[in-house]
Amino acid sequence: MLTAALVLGILGSLHCLGMCGPIAFMLPLDREHKGKKLMQLFLYHLGRVLAYGILGLVFGVVGKGLYLFGIQQKLSIVIGILMIAITVIPAKYLNTLKLTAPIYKIIGQVKTALGSALKKRTADTFLTIGFLNGFLPCGLVYMALLGAIALATPMQGALYMMLFGVGTIPLMTSAVFFSSLLQGNTKQRLQKWIPAFVVLIGVLFVLRGMGLGIPYVSPKAPAPQTEMVSGQMECH
Repeated sequence: MLTAALVLGILGSLHCLGMCGPIAFMLPLDREHKGKKLMQLFLYHLGRVLAYGILGLVFGVVGKGLYLFGIQQKLSIVIGILMIAITVIPAKYLNTLKLTAPIYKIIGQVKTALGSALKKRTADTFLTIGFLNGFLPCGLVYMALLGAIALATPMQGALYMMLFGVGTIPLMTSAVFFSSLLQGNTKQRLQKWIPAFVVLIGVLFVLRGMGLGIPYVSPKAPAPQTEMVSGQMECH
C-alpha cells in the first residue's frame, strides 16, 4: 500500500499542476543562479512533504482509534468503496453535499498566510510556502488521506502521505523549469490514468479488508488471542 501512495503521487502530479502549479510558478525563485533555485525548490517541496506527513500522522491516529474498536477490516472496505464512489460519481453531485464547508474558514486563513509568504524572499520563505501549500484543499490529497486512515497507525499514515508528496516532486519541479511541459493531448491522455489508479487503490483496500488469504493483497486477519487456563495442578 505504501508503494501505491508513491505511484498515486506520481500520477497525481498532473492534477497537482492544475491545483498547485500557479503557486509554484509564483515562487520568488532566484532565476539567475540555478543552484540556488534548486535549493529553494527543494525547501518548497520539503515543506509540502512535511505538511502531508503531519496530515497523515493525524489521520493515522484516527485510524488507530478505529482499529482499537476492532473494525480495521470493515474500515478498509468502507474506505475502498468511498475511493471508488468519489471517483466515479460526478463532481456536481458531490458538491451538493458540501462536505468540505466546515473547513473553509481555516483554508481562508491558510491562503492569507500563503499570500504574505509569497511576498518575501528570505531563506525560510520557501519552506513556509510549501508547508502552507500542503494544507490547501485538494481532492487527490483527500483520497490519499483515506488511505492513511485505513493503514490504522500514525507512523504508517505519516509515511503514506509523505511518499505521496515525494511522488509529486519530479513533475512539479520539471514544470517550474519547463512551463510548456505536458500541454495539449499528452496531458489529457495522462490525466485519464489518475481516476483509474484511484479506483485500483480502492479495490485493493476492499480486498485487504475482505481477508481472502492472498499474500500482500488480502492477508487473513490474525486470529483473536484467547487466554488459555490450564486445569492441571503441579504436585511436588
